[in-house]
Amino acid sequence: MSNDKNSPVVTIPRRGLMLVLSSPSGAGKSTISRALLERDTDVIMSVSMTTRPMRPGEVDGKDYVFADQKTFDDMVVGGEFLEHATVFENSYGTPKAPVEKLLREGRDVLFDVDWQGTQELAQNAAKDLVSIFILPPSIEELERRLIGRGQDSDEVIQKRMAKATSEMSHWSDYDYIIINEEVDESVARVEEILTAERLKRTRYPGMVDFVRGMGVSQ
Repeated sequence: MSNDKNSPVVTIPRRGLMLVLSSPSGAGKSTISRALLERDTDVIMSVSMTTRPMRPGEVDGKDYVFADQKTFDDMVVGGEFLEHATVFENSYGTPKAPVEKLLREGRDVLFDVDWQGTQELAQNAAKDLVSIFILPPSIEELERRLIGRGQDSDEVIQKRMAKATSEMSHWSDYDYIIINEEVDESVARVEEILTAERLKRTRYPGMVDFVRGMGVSQ
């Protein structure tokens, strides 16, 4: 092995990946996502498009891309979304073009979507997708966390708990599972997954030419 500090550094451009984090409400997905975004500047949060009205304090293009229903519907017909859905009479979707641009630049895009959104992403961009499901340590701990947030009424908490059972039933459809007992440890596990996935040979389209350049036949 050469110890020459003046040896050229080999750089092969990497295609970015799409990282999905899903979990029932209260399992810690949002906390883990925020920590990951703070610690890794190569991870960019996906910005969805929506037809719902902008709320006070929201910024167009940062929180959401706000659009009218006709524009949204035309994009659906044109196949311009990676995934889309209607929730409470409002439409939400992830435009393909900005995500594809980031992937080509070697940036990784973080998605906060549910199981159905993950299935759509898998259908439209399976080769770029890495999916992680976040589980709570127990159903009792999940309820304790929801109560501890102090954001919801008892009725809403019970609805979230009922929905959680359905959401967790899809755990086996994900590439990786993390049981979120302690946030820092869970963030570290996501980072380990990200490191391994970034090293996959399929994410380096220029690797074939690099190897051939050393006289190695495929």
